[in-house]
Amino acid sequence: MQALPAPSARPATSDTHTDEAPSGPSITGRRVVVPRHGGPEVLQLVEQPIPETGPGEVRVRTLVAGISAYDLMYRRSGRLPGTPKRPFTPGEDIVGIVDRLGDGVTGLTPGQRVAGATFSLGVGGGYADYVCLPERDLVPVPEGVDPAEAVCVVINYLTAYAALHESARPAPGQRILVQGAAGGVGTALLDLGRAAGLEMLGTASARNHEVVASFGATPIDYRTENVVARVRQLTGDGVDVVFDPVGGAQQLWRSYRTLRRGGRLVWFGVAAHKTAGAMVIPSSLLTLALLKLLPDGRSAVTTRDFSKDNAWYRRTLGQLLSWLADGTLHPVVSGRFPLPDAADAHALIEQGRHAGKVILVTNELDESRPG
Repeated sequence: MQALPAPSARPATSDTHTDEAPSGPSITGRRVVVPRHGGPEVLQLVEQPIPETGPGEVRVRTLVAGISAYDLMYRRSGRLPGTPKRPFTPGEDIVGIVDRLGDGVTGLTPGQRVAGATFSLGVGGGYADYVCLPERDLVPVPEGVDPAEAVCVVINYLTAYAALHESARPAPGQRILVQGAAGGVGTALLDLGRAAGLEMLGTASARNHEVVASFGATPIDYRTENVVARVRQLTGDGVDVVFDPVGGAQQLWRSYRTLRRGGRLVWFGVAAHKTAGAMVIPSSLLTLALLKLLPDGRSAVTTRDFSKDNAWYRRTLGQLLSWLADGTLHPVVSGRFPLPDAADAHALIEQGRHAGKVILVTNELDESRPG
């Protein structure tokens, strides 16, 4: 483990805290950093002084941190808009235990389990033993909920909920097609779609067809089948909504062609960045603009940026965690890696040998790798 100076040390404040992690420069915690762009091997585990809370902030002792496609994209290249300055720590979503309260925090208590997104840190920050976040970005986790499943809800299910219930708004019984259906957001869409009473199709590699079918969806092998032709064969006239997290001109046009008249294409990701590079973003935006001009009764939209709407974020995340607690939702966690093995977790995802969410855990949870 390598020691690095704290990225932005803040002075200690007179706050309420537990005795488990006392304040002071001698107390350190682990953090995964990206010192340079490249493959999974560039990820380094370092040790730094644990962060101090500022006014309105909460220090969280992290139990689990989610791994997202954007973590991999920011690690691979500095050309993607929004890439943080190196060295940086990835991680958009965490679940942990309230460890210390900053001045003015009244809605949470030490020892309480919380979930949240790291919006206030810019991009990432979650791959760490301790994280300081504003109170407004944290939502209590109901008793009895698995932290590994709860962290799936923070970004993946919020993204899926926004795409399904804010952008698409299909009626019960309508047909949807989920591209990349075995991924983190893809399985979340299938989970929410099943709860909404939708007829579902999902593209995935053959190895993940069982996962797609477990949500009641009809799997389509995007590697060996003509997706457009297969959708037409299964539905007759196409689907009411297609969700596309891949992006790129050819992919979006292909998704658009699966729609019936009156159907809606919802684009929300750039997974094609891995092969097409940063140009996938402008090409996707241009394609979306052109599709909107077609006078064929179909439409193309993007999803909302919920990181800018804290009220919606808190309300929706709370609802999703409640559904998780009562058994309505069933997130797919395909890999649990200890924090020091973040590079192995990234490698697993890049190889495409997973379904659902891959997470990082601290030593306080059972650390079991996928078989």
